Amino acid sequence: MGFVGDREWAQDIAQDTFIIVWQQLPSFRNESGIGTWIYRIATNNCLRQLEKQKRTTKQELPIHLPEEKQTDIEPQIQLLYQFIAALPEVDRIIISLELEGIKQAEIAQIVGLSESNIRVKIHRIKDRLTKRFKEYGEQH
Repeated sequence: MGFVGDREWAQDIAQDTFIIVWQQLPSFRNESGIGTWIYRIATNNCLRQLEKQKRTTKQELPIHLPEEKQTDIEPQIQLLYQFIAALPEVDRIIISLELEGIKQAEIAQIVGLSESNIRVKIHRIKDRLTKRFKEYGEQH
């Protein structure tokens, strides 16, 4: 959800990811944890799907969830997804994995950055999101 902001699209990507994991399982070399490997596949799949969508529609990532999806998501969570969807791709990946409870060392492996860099990025992303929530609150 943090990558694409649309529940059905996220479910489709998740299903595709598990198909890829199943197909690639024989090539898993135990160089990292299996969870890290799966998250890397999921991240790559999400980025590939987003790039494909950009080429197809030539539009930016949708920030607003479709109307029928809005009723079953709490407004604050919906707003958080909107703010996350507006972040640059790497920041979206990092904060989405952080919100999933993935250890920062694993996030660093998935994204290809140092663990200390991940800590700094997470702090900055949270500051940006907090600022967006405050700005939104002042406007509404």
